[in-house]
Amino acid sequence: MTGFAPHREYTDRLAAGAVPFQTCDRCHAAVFHPRVICPACGAVELSWSESAGLGTVYSVSVLSPREGPPYTVALVDLDEGFRMMSTVVGVPAEDVRIGTRVRARIDSADPAGPRVVFTVATDGEVNDERA
Repeated sequence: MTGFAPHREYTDRLAAGAVPFQTCDRCHAAVFHPRVICPACGAVELSWSESAGLGTVYSVSVLSPREGPPYTVALVDLDEGFRMMSTVVGVPAEDVRIGTRVRARIDSADPAGPRVVFTVATDGEVNDERA
């Protein structure tokens, strides 16, 4: 574990272009959102890892604000074993369904700082990972 500021470590790694998560050194659980204690076993020995960024949509919602276009928010199960919520960009909302394979990328243009967003994975990405 790096100090008592896991969120700072997370945002620093995100700014460097990684999709970071933690792994418990005791029980090997994937841990996300950054924490100081493993939620599975209570250990304080957590190490940082980088996700390959591929995952599967677990749940999806389309939000339609009064101002602006609709956008898609999804819960995504990353292949490393943790779940993350973010927006799915670059495709119409109706193209994102439960079970859709997605790839994470870093959106550095957000005024609040870098964040993970998802795009629909190409057939090549999906097939390469399953080979």
